[in-house]
Amino acid sequence: MLTYRTFRNTDPPVLTEIWRSRVGQYGLMSPVSPDLFEQLVFAKLYFDYDGLIVARDGDRAVGFAHAGFGPNEARNAISTELGVTCILVVRPDCEEAEVAAGLLRQCEQYMLRSGARVLYGGGIRPLNPFYQGLYGGSELPGVLHGDRVAWELFDCHGYREIDRTLVLRRELDDFQAVIDRQQMQIRRGMVVEVTEDPPTQDWWEACTIGEFELTQFELIPRDGGPAVARAKFRSLEPGGTVGAIRTTGLMELSVAPTHRRRGLAVFLLSEAFRQFVRQDIMLVEAQVMQQNTAALGMYHKLGFRQVGQGSVFRKESTR
Repeated sequence: MLTYRTFRNTDPPVLTEIWRSRVGQYGLMSPVSPDLFEQLVFAKLYFDYDGLIVARDGDRAVGFAHAGFGPNEARNAISTELGVTCILVVRPDCEEAEVAAGLLRQCEQYMLRSGARVLYGGGIRPLNPFYQGLYGGSELPGVLHGDRVAWELFDCHGYREIDRTLVLRRELDDFQAVIDRQQMQIRRGMVVEVTEDPPTQDWWEACTIGEFELTQFELIPRDGGPAVARAKFRSLEPGGTVGAIRTTGLMELSVAPTHRRRGLAVFLLSEAFRQFVRQDIMLVEAQVMQQNTAALGMYHKLGFRQVGQGSVFRKESTR
């Protein structure tokens, strides 16, 4: 008989074992440990026991799901108006669809009780309270298409796909910067400033990515003035661990409105990639919305290739 309950202090090893049961599923961080869950999930200031639901079949835990909320407009506290089911993991050796449906119902009830007006399926910035570094890659991608159980669940339970994310990667072992007249002009007029561990911009950013090593690259005019382009990367190895291939993820890329479409993003990323190669970082991951054709063109020019995609699901509250 299936039963559902909220999180208990003794659950971290239980959740770890459920996660490990899906070993090999694209997008699920591996290996994981109770300590890693503590660092990236349970230690969040806004972690609420009632938002994490565990499914049990008799005396065996067979799945879990976790619902939360995004920030308020000032990004200095959470707002319960927009709720998101961040993650849903079910063991493959159980009735997956039945367990998942029950977990989703429990998450929805929790979010509605808390005042949610709109429900989302799959975390994506700024609805990314948990699982950064555990699910997806450089950022939370919504629900990855390889995450069959969760994708089919939202698709069949009143949620509508409202957007799609593309996961991109660039191996740096053969990287060569673009060299043309435009890029040479930028080099003559700009300088790149690098900041290790830059301060986070606000409370929400500190909560969601503060556990990671950050590196910021800024493009500054040689004759003075503020930065005209900025790129921020994070390590993809939480807790200081290092994988077989050192990898970094692009978290933020912005160009001042008055300087767009001048090749500045290509130049700045190329300079960042040069530094990464010197540091033996050989893989860069990025994420872009499917409809952002300008950004997609820039990534393709730099040699990125698509390795995955995710869907963002939305459901209007019926409360």
